[in-house]
Amino acid sequence: MELRQLEYFVAVAEEQNFTRAAERVHISQSGVSAQIRQLERELGAELFDRSARTATLTVAGKAALEHARATLAAAEAVGQAVGEVAGLIRGTLTVGMVIGCTVTPLFDALATFHLAHPGVEISLLEDNSERLVDAVRAGTLDLALVGTATATPAGLHALTIISERLVAAVPAGHPLAKQRQVTLRDLSAYPIVCMPPGTGLRTVLDQACAAQNLQPLVALQASAADAIADLTTRGLAVGILSDSMAAHYRDRLTARIIADVDTPALLVLVWKSTRSPAVRELLMHSRRAFTMSTPHDEQAH
Repeated sequence: MELRQLEYFVAVAEEQNFTRAAERVHISQSGVSAQIRQLERELGAELFDRSARTATLTVAGKAALEHARATLAAAEAVGQAVGEVAGLIRGTLTVGMVIGCTVTPLFDALATFHLAHPGVEISLLEDNSERLVDAVRAGTLDLALVGTATATPAGLHALTIISERLVAAVPAGHPLAKQRQVTLRDLSAYPIVCMPPGTGLRTVLDQACAAQNLQPLVALQASAADAIADLTTRGLAVGILSDSMAAHYRDRLTARIIADVDTPALLVLVWKSTRSPAVRELLMHSRRAFTMSTPHDEQAH
């Protein structure tokens, strides 16, 4: 008994016609008939009543049908399992990362994944969060680490890595450094340096300002936290950072929570589907790496 014989048997049973079954399995009608005759000889019973135009199952055929379907399904499952393993042995994985973000745990996850599956070619691309999310939705990226104001961007799955408040960073001696906390209206009195549109942190800031009908002067923009800190240290503007970002510069900048910005800046891993075994594996390594990381190993953009 061969799998192809069971496939032909199921096709005839479902089509109730040898000609249509032959078209379905892409061989000649005589080939289907010959294989089913061979199956009947091996089983010692006729599976179809051929006395009418329609091929109807005999009692033996009805008894065999569900078992044949189950056997074919099991064979397909074996193939899928092997295919998934093969997909991890070789293939490609394209990962996105927000520009200027310190993501040591992501690098750790990529390293452990590569060690476990050296045959998978890894590509790492940088862009702003908005374009990375669009690329994941479009399927040109398998997974991306992005900053966002929404825990789960529409149409995607997400794993939140960090969630924290926005802060205003100023050098010693700045009037805001004397306040225990600041508001968006306080910030409106000064020029601001922050990340550009399309980043999660900027989205949080812009939404909060729009809700209060405020339009602070964004005098300078930079994609990297280091650049924002350097510009702020030189007194050019008030820096807008996340809490963990500002912690890296506490030796030269004073950070104050922006009291009326309640929406946190989020750093999240986003993906569209886990049908790819490589994506599932990288997610497993990423969860482990970020769980083991310290709070300031990442910076939310």
